Amino acid sequence: MAVFTDAEIAYLEAQPLIRIGSVSPSGQTDVSVATFGVDGDTLVSGGFAIEKTVRFKNVLSNPRVSVIIDDLPITDPWSPRGFKVRGTMVAEEHDGGMQFRITPEVIWSWGINTKTEGIPPMERRTVPAA
Repeated sequence: MAVFTDAEIAYLEAQPLIRIGSVSPSGQTDVSVATFGVDGDTLVSGGFAIEKTVRFKNVLSNPRVSVIIDDLPITDPWSPRGFKVRGTMVAEEHDGGMQFRITPEVIWSWGINTKTEGIPPMERRTVPAA
């Protein structure tokens, strides 16, 4: 069974940015914005010299992350859409550089699988371990 629904994949592929929350060894939180893509049942995020970023240093000691991808296509009525993942992130070599691979453990989405105007219901599901 696929981790993401077809509607979620279409939504994710149309969004340019992801917000990645990570935690340092001392417990300091950090949120960063990056580009991303969908790769099978995972999300990937690259960039220039990511090994110099705070999130790279954080993930080396603590792979636990939360990520958010969201937008607000309609403001009247207020109709937010979004996608949140709690899971793990690893740094890996890719095309001569580095990228992050995020593996979901829990997924929340709203306004993506159910199309309604106004405040959408939040859907939560746990991803079975591979």
